[in-house]
Amino acid sequence: MEALIYVFMVTVSSFSLVCHAEIDNASFILFQNCKFNKIFQFGDSLSDTGNIAIQDPNEISTRKPYGSMYTYSMPTGRCSNGLLMIDYIATAAGLPYLHPYMKKHAHFKHGINFAVAGSTAMSLEDLAKRNISVHSKTSNSSLQVQVDWMAQFLASYCKPGPDCENKLKNTLFMMGETGGNDVNAALIDRKSDEEIKALFPEVVETIMKATRTIIKFGARKIVIPGNIPIGCLPVYLATYGTEDSAHDRNHCLRRLNHLAINYNNHLKIEIEKLRFENPSIKIVYGDLYNAFEWLLFRAPYLGFDPNSLLKACCGAGGKYNVGGGGFDKFCGSKGVPVCSNPNERINWDGIHPTQQANKYLSAWLISDILPMLDCPLSS
Repeated sequence: MEALIYVFMVTVSSFSLVCHAEIDNASFILFQNCKFNKIFQFGDSLSDTGNIAIQDPNEISTRKPYGSMYTYSMPTGRCSNGLLMIDYIATAAGLPYLHPYMKKHAHFKHGINFAVAGSTAMSLEDLAKRNISVHSKTSNSSLQVQVDWMAQFLASYCKPGPDCENKLKNTLFMMGETGGNDVNAALIDRKSDEEIKALFPEVVETIMKATRTIIKFGARKIVIPGNIPIGCLPVYLATYGTEDSAHDRNHCLRRLNHLAINYNNHLKIEIEKLRFENPSIKIVYGDLYNAFEWLLFRAPYLGFDPNSLLKACCGAGGKYNVGGGGFDKFCGSKGVPVCSNPNERINWDGIHPTQQANKYLSAWLISDILPMLDCPLSS
């Protein structure tokens, strides 16, 4: 049975036993039937292909070993050792990698990447009103700022109305896992679970407002990803994971994963409302939470080291290779080592996935959203 390649068009649960050959081949091939000629990507460090490197040339992801293993000889600003999920998604669509919006003289024939590492969904001002401070110089590039960048691009690309709608009809819009840093900022500020949950409706409404704006611009196929299982991130495990009772069956932090699930439930409810408002537009929830859980469950069968699933590849110190406090020995700092085989690790630096993990996560996501995008079954 392992040698067979199935047509992969079903929604995959977090504990699917589908072999990785199916994910790598069939779903990627079928994705090209969608005939996307452009992708517009919004979001944060899970999606940024270089805006951060232009905004802040001293940012840690601009240093080796970021982006310098296997795929790139020098760092590109990608928060990984190589490719991101959006790189694989673009390839699956038959498109080249997206240039960052801030890159001078870049061509945007096949789309644009507006994502900026460290960015939030809500503005810094709105977060500050809730006594949440964001410790990132790049956080001013919030989701609304990124949507404004898109509006500036469209001003010279098409005329509002039918012209923009026609030119964008075959464009895939990826909203990015854009509320994750709002939650991270609240956690870093040691807000209570109740305070963090109270923030969710506002974060989600910010994402819905941005989505309504791009719909007015002409977006017709939109993917809105949810939050990942943040309780599985090595930096949080190192910071909060002191008692065995705090961990779930994947050895992740139960409390933080429950927060992520709660956030995702808010997001899914509002996506349903948005679909009802716009019945002719494909608005799809990107289930990154179950994608990560699937990867953890299947990791040993996909070539990952079962003894290092929650350890950072690039980092040093403590049980999770990120130091005792979560940020003591961070990747890119002087003298911080890299594991011998990053392809055997899910986590790169304590926060972000490795290129190999991104490959499987993007494939799972593509297989999950394909039926909902209503693409042709054949070219």
